[in-house]
Amino acid sequence: MKIAILGTRGIPNHYGGFEQFADILSQGLVKKGHEITVYCSANHSYQKPVYNGVKLIHKFDPESQIGTIAQFLYDLLCMFHANKQNYDIIYMLGYTSSSIWKKFIFNKKAIIVSNMDGMEWKRSKYSTSVQRFLKQAERLAVKYSDYLVADSIGIQQYLQKKYEKESTYLPYGSYVFEKPNEKKIGFFKTTAFQYDMLIARFEPENNIEMILKAFAASTIQRELLLVGNYNGTEFGKKMFEQYSLDNRIRFMGAIYDQAALDNLRYYSNLYFHGHSVGGTNPSLLEAMGSSALICYHDNEFNKAIVGNDGFPFSDYKSLKKIISTISKSENQKFISNNLNKISTIYNWQIIIDQYETYFLSICKKNTEIEQLMPPVSKLNSVLVDNE
Repeated sequence: MKIAILGTRGIPNHYGGFEQFADILSQGLVKKGHEITVYCSANHSYQKPVYNGVKLIHKFDPESQIGTIAQFLYDLLCMFHANKQNYDIIYMLGYTSSSIWKKFIFNKKAIIVSNMDGMEWKRSKYSTSVQRFLKQAERLAVKYSDYLVADSIGIQQYLQKKYEKESTYLPYGSYVFEKPNEKKIGFFKTTAFQYDMLIARFEPENNIEMILKAFAASTIQRELLLVGNYNGTEFGKKMFEQYSLDNRIRFMGAIYDQAALDNLRYYSNLYFHGHSVGGTNPSLLEAMGSSALICYHDNEFNKAIVGNDGFPFSDYKSLKKIISTISKSENQKFISNNLNKISTIYNWQIIIDQYETYFLSICKKNTEIEQLMPPVSKLNSVLVDNE
């Protein structure tokens, strides 16, 4: 199969969840003998045309000059180029800006599959007008895609209820981290199991403020490590100004070294996952695979993954109690159960195999439909005869 993956800033991953997903999925499918192309921002630091067997197409991206609006132009250029190629499948990751172009750009050369991600219009960082636009973008993505992928059962149920549209549940994957090295966390000047941590974008819906407030109000002597680009948003800057004076709270900035992240999660006491919008988040699965003790925001998406093998919180009081009373050493059963989920359900190789099976099945289905349709020449003849 020839498959194009659009909707990310590009690979290798230097940004976030979709980039990590595209990075691992594309390499996995290449190893299975498929031809995979990932579209990348021209601003990406990796500029070679091939990465571990994956073809890369770099497109103009003026985000540094004009801000978020550049996403629409970047997506348009990627889609316009992809439409001229001979791909079997074009896999769109997300729909925020790309959905408005689908009707005008894509013909039926390739099968259009959209990963619907989360309900973007729920994000509190957006104004009311932007939220209205995102609802419309979601509707257009559903309408103009041939197939839909949901990364969580909750999103799958939402699409069925809201649009009466079927989707295929394909979650993200992760791996079991098996080679911890305590020396790796020494670089960050912290001590094993004497800190809690979170990894997230600094956005309100990730409940970072609630976590900071509860931690600051506690009397524990552990540290709290926050991994993420806090300088990248006004919200992040506000959180830094409010809480950085507490010497237990450390704003670490963005960290992309996978070994460092794995070891930081492994040697943490509590790992906070405050995400409240969207489906399955890759960072949650990675934390589970790194033997972290999960403390998660209580919503249907997180609960579907962690279930009873972690500590849910819904408000400041419940979170403060968890921080003050829970220790990793007393909850090894939760960690063991989550590791088993990563090994048997969310394992990357299992997910890659599921994707290959899914893509092959829709290609076969599409071929069967084409074979049932009359040739264009015969169809034109019938139309002429009926005039």
